Amino acid sequence: MKILNFGSINIDYVYRVTHFVRPGETLAADERSVFPGGKGLNQSVSLGRCCGTERDIFHAGCIGRADADFIDALLRENRVSGMFVETCESVTGHTIIQVDENGQNCILLYSGANGAQSEAHIARVFRRFGAGDYLVLQNEISCVAYILEQAHAAGMKIFFNPSPYTADIRKLPLEYVDCFLLNEIEAGDLCGTHAADESVLLAKTAAAFPRAEIVLTLGKRGVVCKTDSAVYRYGTYDVPVVDTTAAGDTFTGYFIGCRALGMDAPAALKYASAASSLAVSQRGAVPSIPRMHRVRDFADSAAVPSFN
Repeated sequence: MKILNFGSINIDYVYRVTHFVRPGETLAADERSVFPGGKGLNQSVSLGRCCGTERDIFHAGCIGRADADFIDALLRENRVSGMFVETCESVTGHTIIQVDENGQNCILLYSGANGAQSEAHIARVFRRFGAGDYLVLQNEISCVAYILEQAHAAGMKIFFNPSPYTADIRKLPLEYVDCFLLNEIEAGDLCGTHAADESVLLAKTAAAFPRAEIVLTLGKRGVVCKTDSAVYRYGTYDVPVVDTTAAGDTFTGYFIGCRALGMDAPAALKYASAASSLAVSQRGAVPSIPRMHRVRDFADSAAVPSFN
């Protein structure tokens, strides 16, 4: 079984600030750092650090020529193949990220090469995958509908993280998705119900997509997962919050990676939650994603968190 992540690749420009810039305000940053990032790349690194020694993982996408060697080396270092990453004349996608004193962030995204996917390239990629393989997909690249169609036609199991959420998402062939990984806002937008109670929100989302597994992240309150047979809940670990930038992508990569290793949903939630908690205690996106041996040590020794 192979894992294909068809996703974005960005360069993140991270500015540490006392507070987020307000309209009309000029604010001096305390520090600037440059990191590789993008939801797709973050999730590929998370997958690689989770299960790259035991599963074949591939990243597909588009980048600017100037960053090709750097990104290829980064993927290989994390046991991910970049053979399906195509270079183009557009600049690599990038973000401007503000991180405040509490570790919270706000992000300005420019798609760049992430918006340059072609159907010809996508079709070539999917010739190398088949029934039982995994597709991991987000919404930071172009041609998402075509990618879903190709993966479904190939018989792949589709994991979709509908982020960033746009109105066009509801026009996609979402009936092909086997597992949605989303936060409360995305779930509310997807099913048209912004309920305060996560049980109601989960039920509405599950009713809208009855054949799909639903993984609903709830921030500090934890995570809830509905499979075809049960609902599972898992809390968050008490760690110092330094930077939340890649927390969701770390969780997503680890949850999918653990399932690819044959773990059931409760075990995958445990290790994905632990990995996400470790990620927020470090700066940056890719640099903050922990490796599996550290996640296992932390999850197996820390107190089991309560679901809030």
